[in-house]
Amino acid sequence: MRNGILMQYFEYAMANDGQHWKNLKADAHHLSEMGITAVWIPPCFKGTSSSDTGYSVYDLYDLGEFDQKGTIRTKYGTKDELIEAINALHEKGIQVYADIVLNHKAGSDGTQTFKVVEVEFNDRTKVISDPYDIKGWTKFTFPGRNNKYSDFKWSFEHFTGVDYNEANGKTAVYKILGDNKDWAENVDKDLGNFDYLMFANIDFDHPDVKNEIYKWFKWFVNETKVDGVRIDAIKHINQDFIKEFLKFIKKEQGEEFYVVGEYWQSNHEVLDDYLEEHLLDMYDVPLHFNFHRASKESNSFDMRTIFDNSLVKTHPQLAVTFVDNHDSQPMQALESFVEDWFKPLAYALILLRKDGYPTIFHGDYYGIANVEGHRPMQNVIDNLIRIRKENAYGEQQDYFDHGNTIGWIRLGTEEHPNGCAVVLTNGSDGEKDMYVGQIHSDEIWIDRVGNNPAEVVIDEQGKGTFPVSGGSVSCYTKKE
Repeated sequence: MRNGILMQYFEYAMANDGQHWKNLKADAHHLSEMGITAVWIPPCFKGTSSSDTGYSVYDLYDLGEFDQKGTIRTKYGTKDELIEAINALHEKGIQVYADIVLNHKAGSDGTQTFKVVEVEFNDRTKVISDPYDIKGWTKFTFPGRNNKYSDFKWSFEHFTGVDYNEANGKTAVYKILGDNKDWAENVDKDLGNFDYLMFANIDFDHPDVKNEIYKWFKWFVNETKVDGVRIDAIKHINQDFIKEFLKFIKKEQGEEFYVVGEYWQSNHEVLDDYLEEHLLDMYDVPLHFNFHRASKESNSFDMRTIFDNSLVKTHPQLAVTFVDNHDSQPMQALESFVEDWFKPLAYALILLRKDGYPTIFHGDYYGIANVEGHRPMQNVIDNLIRIRKENAYGEQQDYFDHGNTIGWIRLGTEEHPNGCAVVLTNGSDGEKDMYVGQIHSDEIWIDRVGNNPAEVVIDEQGKGTFPVSGGSVSCYTKKE
């Protein structure tokens, strides 16, 4: 989508009030006016309770319709309210991407006895016990749904591991034993083998599991009419299944159906290899970590290296760029929150350049409920989006020639001829001489972000000297 912008419309600390889908529906007009072209919604399935964010998924068929786990609604609302929100977004021309959690199941309806071995937590390839029986929470019967939409029941043979033995209360990583039962080999190699993440870990080699997931996916897309999906935790999922699943999605839904994978890994080579093998976009986690490090190191960070090892550099058409998300926000296990002073620079680096599919984080735009001192930056993001929509088109010329002060030019297109000049610094006041084209000679350009009062006169050669105030970003366009 040309100059498309994705918004992640949730953060972890949102209130458990069941109002989220209603709020999203009410916000559809504003999102359209902002320039948002797609919204990533949180997992909309029944979790372990009404307060569950959706990543501890219990029943994929329960979108807030059945009395299960002590609640009918999910944290975000009811199924009807979800469908109404999606319809409202579609009416405004905004696509909807659903967050789907396939790696594990939580909130089991009962225990079963089965044989396991314990493995070392930090190296799941090392067995540290003889085989023995445990009582594990692996029975999923969904009594509240009573077979509506699917009569499939999950049992221990559909999983590869669990982390709790009800018989003695011991927490450990237990690998389930049985015919053709083992960790998947083609998963991330952290911890030796990162097939197991949490709860009851799904066995994607089991034919009944694959058939049920395919059946569920067709039902889910038909029921909700979503335009794409984010597949959670793909580093833990058998890559053979992911390949098959992606082919199935494209066959069923068509090439335009959008798919992005979440693979939380800072090593770009691992992500590069994955992208060579799979037909999907991927979140640019290495770029996020560059932003995080730059915000921590202040003016000692070399801004010329800001895109080093990023997906947007190696796979510009497949990278979904972001500054922060629900995993990196404060008080989460993967906390790596970009400091507020650097966020305007980071958002300029994803919104005003030609490569990548930029994502706005709900927590940055509307604030994070439980983080004191974090300031929402609606005005900054609105300004940058406006510039993206009106000016950030055409050829890009980079001026990454200084350790603190960098810049680039977008030369515009026939349809959007004005272009823009972006300059930012993590140091003191600076400036950048940049060429914007002789077509703009004698024009006056001003900072649309509002951080610098200068008026830049473009000379007869099409060049200008664009100043930037310390620790900030400016984006210059023609003064009307």
